Amino acid sequence: MDRVLTARQMIDADRYNIDKLGLSEDILIERAGEAVAEEIILRFKGGRVLVCVGKGNNGADGKVAAKVLSLKHGFNVKVFSVFDDNIEVLDDKYDIILDCIFGTGLNKDITGKIKDIIEKINNSKSYIISCDIPSGLNGDSGLVKGVAIKANLTIAIQEYKTGLFLNDGLDYSGKIVVKDIGISVWEDGYVQRFSDKDVIEYFPDRKRNVHKGNFGKVAIIGGSKNFPGSIYLSLGGLTSLKAGAGYANLVVPESMYNCYALKNPECTLMTIKDDNGCILFDPKTMDQLLKYDVIVFGMGIGVSEQVYKTLLYLIDNYKGKLIIDADGLNTISKYGTHILDKERTCDIVLTPHIGEFSRLSNMDKQSILSDPINCAKEFAKEYNLIIVLKNAVSIITDGAKVYLNTTGCGGMAKGGSGDVLSGFVGGVVAHNKELIESVCSACYVFGRAGEIAQSNDSAYTITASDIVKNLGNAINSLVD
Repeated sequence: MDRVLTARQMIDADRYNIDKLGLSEDILIERAGEAVAEEIILRFKGGRVLVCVGKGNNGADGKVAAKVLSLKHGFNVKVFSVFDDNIEVLDDKYDIILDCIFGTGLNKDITGKIKDIIEKINNSKSYIISCDIPSGLNGDSGLVKGVAIKANLTIAIQEYKTGLFLNDGLDYSGKIVVKDIGISVWEDGYVQRFSDKDVIEYFPDRKRNVHKGNFGKVAIIGGSKNFPGSIYLSLGGLTSLKAGAGYANLVVPESMYNCYALKNPECTLMTIKDDNGCILFDPKTMDQLLKYDVIVFGMGIGVSEQVYKTLLYLIDNYKGKLIIDADGLNTISKYGTHILDKERTCDIVLTPHIGEFSRLSNMDKQSILSDPINCAKEFAKEYNLIIVLKNAVSIITDGAKVYLNTTGCGGMAKGGSGDVLSGFVGGVVAHNKELIESVCSACYVFGRAGEIAQSNDSAYTITASDIVKNLGNAINSLVD
């Protein structure tokens, strides 16, 4: 599992190594510059290199890298300080531009001459490499501060930084590699991200001598006259069964039975009382679902007091794992988050995208995007639940542990993807004991399935159903 540090955490680690372990700052700078040069030498046989440096340690790293590269046959290296008056040097042709302008501590917008320099670098046809983080990205949030380097490669020093993955981070960082320079990072509490090796634990080889009862039951409640497709997508392609659950039950408005009957014959179908396609509070039907290991609730169900009463009943009486998505979240936002404060015996997982989380938390979207990890973490801690804050890189937290899911692709940004994910998460959770880790694993595999679907087709043309078709391929890809 990879650690992902904030800018402050990395500074604290540096200071500990310098003040307590006796490593000098000059030695760390020398190691960082050598590590950057080493990565360049591994990838290129030579070429014209422009090293753009600013003040501070990032610039110092760049100067060391320039010195090392200059000693290697084939590299013609020029160092350019962004504070020099003459920026015409950027008009020359370079094979490689090494960005060592700003580090992870940038917290104000870039303007003036340095903005012009960064724009010139981006418009060059050079291969652009950033040291630690592309200059112009906030080291924590990944938001562009006015303008930012758009790198082909980012060489992170010692550890990944959160800004490399959040918001604009992935689009600006290119390929990311980490270079170990001997800084001791030892504490718990860092953000982490799963790898294939971590995820495969939650999709182990199945014994031959098993039966469907070994792998859990999932009920998926949703659908309405206005949104009939959402709930179908949650089970479309049998996502809960494809995730490994033993049973899957689709619970839909009674008047819409014919819309869903025999669409997925492998799954059972149950109805709930409704009024013109909108569900009514029906405790007798809910009682039949209390024995299920997982209930996934809310996709296309609509927003109403009847939906709210149904959720309240489940929270009061259910003892399994309750995953709330889509209109389930919007209903809580409208009628009161105090429903989440109640004493309960069920585990709750909320899966909002940024807009849904904004409504839940009463925070504006920009405030969330500026500090998504802490916003999600504090909400999860306050209500004692798990949040999957869905975005290009999703944040999964229970208020203590925080994970980033970095699998996925741009083609997944389409209606229906979240509905499919909810069913898949339910299926993975059904046959695993560790809740937050199994949720993370589900998100990871789902993102990988999207990547495979896009690689076989196009970011423009893949749909949620294409993701479902590639879930098996995604699981198989985890095996060494």
